[in-house]
Amino acid sequence: MEPSYSIKDLLSLLIRKIWWIILGAVIGASALFSYSKFCLPLKYSSHISMYVQSYKDINSNNSNNYNDINNSKQLINTYIEVLKDDAVMRAVGEQLVEQYGYDTIARNFKMEDGNISPNSLKSKISITSVTDTSALTIVTTTENADISASICNILADVSPSFIKNAVGVGALRTIDTAKSYYEPVAPNVTKNTIIGFIGGMMLVVLIIFIIDFLDNTVKNAETVNNKYQKAIIGEIQEFGHKKSKKKKEHKLNGDALITNNIPFNVIESYKLIRTNVIFSLSTSENKVFAVSSANPSEGKSTTSSNIAIAFAQTENKVLLIDADMRKPVIHKMFSLTNNSGLSTVIGKMNTFEESVHKNVIENLDVLPAGPTAPNPSELLASESFENLISELSEKYDYIILDTPPVNVVSDVLTMKNSIAGIMLVLKYGSTTYDDVDNCMKKIELADINMFGFILNGIDNKHDGSYYKYKYKYDYGYGEKEDKK
Repeated sequence: MEPSYSIKDLLSLLIRKIWWIILGAVIGASALFSYSKFCLPLKYSSHISMYVQSYKDINSNNSNNYNDINNSKQLINTYIEVLKDDAVMRAVGEQLVEQYGYDTIARNFKMEDGNISPNSLKSKISITSVTDTSALTIVTTTENADISASICNILADVSPSFIKNAVGVGALRTIDTAKSYYEPVAPNVTKNTIIGFIGGMMLVVLIIFIIDFLDNTVKNAETVNNKYQKAIIGEIQEFGHKKSKKKKEHKLNGDALITNNIPFNVIESYKLIRTNVIFSLSTSENKVFAVSSANPSEGKSTTSSNIAIAFAQTENKVLLIDADMRKPVIHKMFSLTNNSGLSTVIGKMNTFEESVHKNVIENLDVLPAGPTAPNPSELLASESFENLISELSEKYDYIILDTPPVNVVSDVLTMKNSIAGIMLVLKYGSTTYDDVDNCMKKIELADINMFGFILNGIDNKHDGSYYKYKYKYDYGYGEKEDKK
């Protein structure tokens, strides 16, 4: 699915990354400021103006004088080409070396056979015609103010003879001599700093667009809905602790459960998920469903636990089963023992009553995964598991199974006859569309009813739909109302 962007999307993206853009602009400005200020040499400029004059009688009538001016204008471009000739440059170079000495000149120009390279000298000289006049201007820029003035004056001195020999028509006249100006004309630190600022900013913007364009992770519920034609059962804001190893372990001990100090909006998200699941199950007599994800660490266990709590809060009798017998975590979230559980019940080493933890939260029972079994896929695909779920369905209003990631193992795909359907937890900015594609192919191949998706871990700074949801529930239920 090709990504599409509106102007609003692009502006929203830039606003979200504004501090990176500002940082890039500051770094660019600082870099060019420092380079211009401390690395680039100072350059000095001088100039001289020359006027083209024909050899006709200057005392002739006004009409002839006017024609002389027009003739002079036509000669200017020819004269400019003559002045740029290598022979002229060598003549100027010889006088510069004689005037300043080889060592001084060598520090400012590239040398060839004891003289200045014509191309090196040309690079310091600009010869242009003055619009609508018979004048031309010579501007020289070097790292030495006196040498810049000398180039202008020497070029003005040697040019008449070369022009006479090459063209034979007209003459060049000067009114004044070039002077040395000791105020540097380059580098323009202010101009370069502004260029660095704009360049740094544009570079960061370009990088942001490229990264976002190449980003294949799930970040938009509407896009997921349109691509897979499956319902978005809920969207959950990122909450709880960040991902340091120590804090992650602490999070598994129950901090992520909605019975604890969880933001109001997150609690409402789970209540909305509960409502949507009830609608999804309304056409099925089977009230057993699985919660899974594409990959590990995408929040399926936290999500299934909180969904179970949300159902229990409606005074329904709910059973949460940890069917992830490879990496079980449900017992850690509820601070339960895992000496016996699903694996020992299916293996008939313990009874259900011996393994289940009753009323962990009012109306919620939890069956942990139990000791790690060598053959979890076979256990979940067994007739014993199917019979167990069938028997438990008579005792509970809802049964929720926390299952292993679909793209890692096939455990959940063997449960078709035991569950009414499955919902898939996608992690914002982590799960890729390739991951979801693989999941959907496996679920469709197993012919399991797919309820829809839960988009988990949404960064509320990055998702406009969540902001709307947050505002909807905050309004009228804010801190002031809570304090009453």
